[in-house]
This record gives sequence, structure tokens and C-alpha cells, in this order.
Amino acid sequence: MIDVVFYFQVHQPYRLAKWKPGDKIRKLAYFDDPLNKMVAERVAERCYLPMNRVLLDAIEKTDGQFRCAFSLSGTVIRQLREWAPKALDSFVELAESGCVEFLCETSQHSLAAVVDAAEFSAQVEQQRETIEDLFGSRPTTFRNTELILDNRICQQVETLGFSTMLGEGAERVLGWRSPQVPYQPRGCKRLKLLLRSYSLSDDIAFRFSNAKWPQYPLFADTYASWLHDVPPPAQFIGLFMDYETFGEHQSAQTGILEFMKHLPDEVLTKPNFRFRTPAQVAAELPSAGELDISTPLSWADVERNLSAWLGNPMQIEAHRSLYALRPKLMEIASRRPDLVDAWRLMTTSDQVYYVATKGHSDAEVHEYFSPHASPYAAFVTLMTAVDDLRLQIDRAHTTGL
Repeated sequence: MIDVVFYFQVHQPYRLAKWKPGDKIRKLAYFDDPLNKMVAERVAERCYLPMNRVLLDAIEKTDGQFRCAFSLSGTVIRQLREWAPKALDSFVELAESGCVEFLCETSQHSLAAVVDAAEFSAQVEQQRETIEDLFGSRPTTFRNTELILDNRICQQVETLGFSTMLGEGAERVLGWRSPQVPYQPRGCKRLKLLLRSYSLSDDIAFRFSNAKWPQYPLFADTYASWLHDVPPPAQFIGLFMDYETFGEHQSAQTGILEFMKHLPDEVLTKPNFRFRTPAQVAAELPSAGELDISTPLSWADVERNLSAWLGNPMQIEAHRSLYALRPKLMEIASRRPDLVDAWRLMTTSDQVYYVATKGHSDAEVHEYFSPHASPYAAFVTLMTAVDDLRLQIDRAHTTGL
């Protein structure tokens, strides 16, 4: 049997208002709530509600043979609770089907794993409780922000009690080996790593609506035939992508929702193919061997490393300045949870992602997601907010309030 594993990342950040040095920021109001509300409502209408219905229909039509997995960041859950509760209810309905696995991640979709093990653990525990309370089961599979991992991060994830983790199937780590079998990260004893088949994933996530693509237009039967033709030693096919692909990044007019309506049936025309969740694959398949990931790996940009977030001096300085606040902040965390909340929302990886100064296709992707006029404007906005938060933390220490 070959298992088809769909994993969808659902995330929306709290975008900062466009602050400039000298602006007076009142009552920790760092974030552009009107913009964040508008985006959350729009994406819920275009993507979450219609696509969740497509998946529920697929589960019902196939009598539970279709299965998939999600990770909802803590920030998107919070936004949906406040601004689009019907969309959040539709995710709960998927959970109640018994055919959908909900994964754990950091609560703020942050880079904490890269720089601060204690903060990473704190955000993971917060998110684990959120997922268990919302969807009714304790998550056993972990995906870090933007699939960032290395040996050390994998070892900490195992220590936190997870049995499965998702990663990117990059050649620089795999060499000649297949991304379509489970691995064990170096230094781990139990954790199984399931990797993304990035070309097949990106055929849907990026190329589907590109009229210049030689395979355009892509139909469900064609794509299913590509899956059916995956050569040995494939045991599973990891199709990992942003959920906003469906209806937001690529509109319903492109046919992408119709494509997904028909795909499950087309895949299941071959009796040796089935859909599975990451936890099922990890439980049913043994590790094919150890994988040494000595430097951080991600699914972002051409380099698939940390350069999407820490690739230039502005990003590095903003990241350093932000995490330098944590020790002093934790000293007053119990009496100033509002400061902790504001700080953690600033740790969302999108804040430094907007400061990237890359070229070519990577630049187009960064610009598409950024609400700022330029990376330099994003840097000024972020540093203005960080500087004000530093003053608030210092004032809280001084006054005891």
C-alpha cells in the first residue's frame, strides 16, 4: 500500500500597525485590528468555509476513506474565535468526523525553537492544551513553524512527548534517499520524521493556476496518475501545503476547489492507494533509517533554510532585540500577562519574514504576503513596536505595576 498524506497549514498573523519612530502607542495597541479582522473574515469566506465543506463531503462520499491533517496556529484560532466563529466551528466538525488529525505547533507560529528552548516549550504546551480543548484529542504529531527543524529541535520535540514530526524533503539532507519513507532524526529514539514531497505539493500550491506551466490546466485524474506513478521505495506521499492555497492564494475561479472535490475518488481508483494521517503512517511504518539534519531545514524559499526570516542584518537585529526582552519579561509575567501576550504576538515569524530583501521569485512571495510598502518599512514598524514594548517592560519593573 502507498499512503497519501495531505497536511494543511492554517495560519494568520497579527499584523502590526504601521508605526514610525516618535509615534505614541497607547495601551499596547501595537496591532492593526481592522486589517487583521478584514483578512480573517475574507479568508474564512473564500477558503476555510468552502474548502472545509469540500473535505467533509469527501469524507462522507468515500465512507471515511479520505483522511487528512491540519495544523491551526494559535493566532489563527484566536482570530477565528473573535471574527469568524462559523469557520472555527467547521474545523471542529472536521475533527468530529474522526478522519482528520490536528497537529501541534508553537502557539504563536514563532521562531522560538531556533533561539530559546524554554520559550519554545512554553508555546508548545500552550498550543497542545488549545488543540486538545478545541478538537477533543491530545496531539501526537508536531510540525514546527514553516517545517523548521534540525537534530536538536527534533530531540526537544521528542522530549516533549511527540511521536511524529513533519519536515521538508530537501535533497541537501536526503542525498540519494527517498522522501517517501519514514526516518528517525539523529539523536532521537522514538520520533519518526515524515517528509514533504515538495514537487508534487507545489504542483497544487504554486503551479496549479499558472497558465504558463506546461501542465496547465491540471485535472484531478492527471494528478492522481502522477501519484500512482511514484516509483519505489515510496511508502507514503507527503502533500504538505498552506491551506489558504484553496480559494485565497488561488481563487475558486481557477478550479482548485473542483479539483479537490474530484481528487479523492481519482486516487482511490487504484486499490493499493489509500489516504492516511501522519500519526497513522508513523504507527504503521517502520523507520527506514537515521537522517542527520545538522543545520536548520525549512520549506521556505529556494534555500529551504532560515534565510526567509534571518537572511539579512535587519532581520537578525530585529529577532535579537525581540528575544532579548524575554528574561526581564518573564520576571513580571505573572502580574503582567498583557505584556507577555503582546510580546508573544510579536514573535510570530511573519514579523521578520516581511523584512526579507530577497530577489526573483522569493521576493515575489514575500511581497505578496507583506502588508508593508517595503522590507525597510516593515523593519521600522517592527523595531518601533519592540522599542515601545521594551519601555513598557522597564516601566513595569520600576513601578511594580
